[in-house]
Amino acid sequence: MFKSNMLAKLIIINVVVWLVLRIVIVFAGLFNVEITSDLLYWLAVPAHINNLITHPWTLLTYMFLHESFWHILFNMLWLYWFGRIFLEFLNERQLLSTYLMGGLAGAIVYIASYNLFPRFQDDYIKSLALGASASVTAIVMAISFYVPNYRINLLFLGPVRILYIAMGSILLDVLAIDSDNSGGHLAHLGGAMWGFLYIYMLKNGHDFSTIFNKIPRFNFSGKGKKAKKTKFKNVYTNERPKSDEDYNMEKKQNQAKIDKILDKISKSGYESLTREEKEILFRSSNKH
Repeated sequence: MFKSNMLAKLIIINVVVWLVLRIVIVFAGLFNVEITSDLLYWLAVPAHINNLITHPWTLLTYMFLHESFWHILFNMLWLYWFGRIFLEFLNERQLLSTYLMGGLAGAIVYIASYNLFPRFQDDYIKSLALGASASVTAIVMAISFYVPNYRINLLFLGPVRILYIAMGSILLDVLAIDSDNSGGHLAHLGGAMWGFLYIYMLKNGHDFSTIFNKIPRFNFSGKGKKAKKTKFKNVYTNERPKSDEDYNMEKKQNQAKIDKILDKISKSGYESLTREEKEILFRSSNKH
């Protein structure tokens, strides 16, 4: 089952949009009406600036739009796998923010590249981009830089650090820029840039996702419960001043916990840690 209501919502929205569009296309076909190109024209993000000005909503709609079954399948699998890891350490508001801003960054890089580079001068007028790939790549890159030593068991390879998986996928996108799907790979790189930038800001005490708290209709608490806070926020929060004696005692106790966790890692590996132990370890690592 999904660990997060927001992760489930993102996947459901993508699947529902794909199903609705496929049903519309099938019924239109019964009347010998070809409607696919019209739907893409209204929902996919164009590289041509004039078309973008008249269709500004496509900056949002394109990141929920898929044409083929295999396209949406692989995007949703990646979103599910890395979204679950993302939510082990960060919260739902940050997941939604990374998805939307990563998609927007992907669209910007795609549009800018097609209008600036001579390589695309014959294609940019009719070129369109669609899919959640840039958004998903932003999530993959964000969590990979947040917990770079997190390991995933891959078939035939065994445990692999999540950062290596992210960097490998980015390298493939760079090498594929000259392929038939140049726009898609450029959008992936834009999403990756946002994922990295977001975690960089977060580690420096600036959580960009808090702008979503200003939108009344976004409720991230879930059934009245208090929303999960970012680990970095806890690092910079002090409820009251501590005496030197209290501070030294707390420091000694925390160090004892860290030593115990590190000893457990050396004996059984990182995967053997509980969620609470992981949180303690990462709070401690970000104090240095």
